[in-house]
Amino acid sequence: MTATTTTLRSAVLDDQHAGDIRGALGTIRADDTSPRRSRLAHLKTLLAIVGPGLIVMAGDNDAGAFATYGQAGQDYGARLLWTLLLLVPVLYVNQEMVLRLGAVTGVGHARLILERFGGFWGAFSVIDLFLLNALTLVTEFIGITLAAGYLGLPKIAAVALAAAVVVGTAFTGSFRRFERIAVAFCAGSLLLIPVYVLAHPRVTQMAHGFAVPQLPGGAGQLSTVMLLIIGIVGTTVAPWQLFFQQSYVIDKRITPRFIRYEKADLWLGIGVVVIGAAAVMGATAAAFAGTRGFGQFTDTAALASGLQAYAGRAAGVLFAVALLDASVIGAFAVSLSTAYAISDVFGINHSLHRGVRGAKGFYGVYAGLIGVAATIVLIPGSPLGLLTEGVQVLAGVLLPSASVFLLLLCNDRAVLGPWANGRKTNMFTGAVVAVLVSLSVILTASVLFPGITSRQIIDIMAGCGAAMVLAAGYALARGLRAGARAASPSAAELPSAELPAGQTDRESWRMPPLATLRRPTMSTGRKIGMSALRLYLAVAMILVIVRIVQLAIGH
Repeated sequence: MTATTTTLRSAVLDDQHAGDIRGALGTIRADDTSPRRSRLAHLKTLLAIVGPGLIVMAGDNDAGAFATYGQAGQDYGARLLWTLLLLVPVLYVNQEMVLRLGAVTGVGHARLILERFGGFWGAFSVIDLFLLNALTLVTEFIGITLAAGYLGLPKIAAVALAAAVVVGTAFTGSFRRFERIAVAFCAGSLLLIPVYVLAHPRVTQMAHGFAVPQLPGGAGQLSTVMLLIIGIVGTTVAPWQLFFQQSYVIDKRITPRFIRYEKADLWLGIGVVVIGAAAVMGATAAAFAGTRGFGQFTDTAALASGLQAYAGRAAGVLFAVALLDASVIGAFAVSLSTAYAISDVFGINHSLHRGVRGAKGFYGVYAGLIGVAATIVLIPGSPLGLLTEGVQVLAGVLLPSASVFLLLLCNDRAVLGPWANGRKTNMFTGAVVAVLVSLSVILTASVLFPGITSRQIIDIMAGCGAAMVLAAGYALARGLRAGARAASPSAAELPSAELPAGQTDRESWRMPPLATLRRPTMSTGRKIGMSALRLYLAVAMILVIVRIVQLAIGH
């Protein structure tokens, strides 16, 4: 027990990240090492752990997601419901890896990138994340203004109150109080269920939409539909989610011993995402079918009005309240992910267990982002459309690097030891990450070049596919040369004091202090890959700047 505690304290960067788990629904003492044998004991442990997966996934269904799912339902009915099934492996693979990194290392995502890949990538990840999250927060407050406008609430008062709630909840100085409020907002996501019931879309239509993949609109609209599908998938894997989940798992003091419970929490959150998305798609599909508004999506306020016209005032009000709730949850998570990352890199205190005086920089970043985003939304004539488009572009630019680094970190045995990815896991996660990178490239290209055609999209997909095949072939050849050594780490690959000797040791294994780890050696393949990533980022950023200037001049 003593060795485990020492390793944990030396690995984490804030001493408040070690101690009792004080969750919204229960407590687990740091010295509680008793096995969970009864169902009641398992349930109590799960309730204490629930939070990180639920909050990050509920935050995933934010204002931007409402717009994306609503557009799919209004413009194409239930025919794109099948895409939601694609979300399940994408969501699980990425979030499972970051929760594992958080529980085992005790160090945030941005700091790990900085320490393992150098200053350039560390600075890039934090700067790009900061810009992207700042713009994403603006879109959350746009969602708040749209919901408030529909409900007849004053815009300034609604934005100010929402900002006060988001800031005040974090400033309580109690992790448990924050999580209880956040989980209560997550429960608000269930308001979409009565919206769905009131709209009563046909069961057969919903079942067909889930079971039969379709590309509606014909050849003439193929590029538009494909971009919307990419948007549906892309909105579920925003880079902020990776940074937030890892840091929040650390701040909640979850250790490897409780990873299986945190995975259950993640599955609960994924269920909330898919149910909410299906409810929005199904309700809007029913509301706009056969009306003049079909295929004419504008914004989420118009969705609420359409639901009111079809299913009554209650449906519109519930949808608007759910949008308001989702925007607040998104603001919680996005601002926290930024504050965690910046504090992590600069080595300052960053825990919700601390009061404001004990983590001034952390809370300053958090409140500052909220204040700036709320102010921008209230400034008359603000280019909100341009900012929304900027979110899409920056997300597309950052996602490939975030996904690649996530996969590399989960294969770093000095970081994860016995928790590192195995060969089968890598095959599956590598395929998912490769698809995400391809979709990101297409999404970035579509925003930079709005006139992109379906043929050009297919060409991009083919090019990415060819690159994936080459990369997979290289990895396979390298793995065959490495032989059995690649499947199981030798004593030379792990510090002798940290070698696993069984399941019990695996559950107590923690990453050694960062200062004791040597930076990984860059193989030829990795050097080529990192150089290609730098080139992509350089070209993409130049094109982004050009596009933003063009849009600003037009605005």
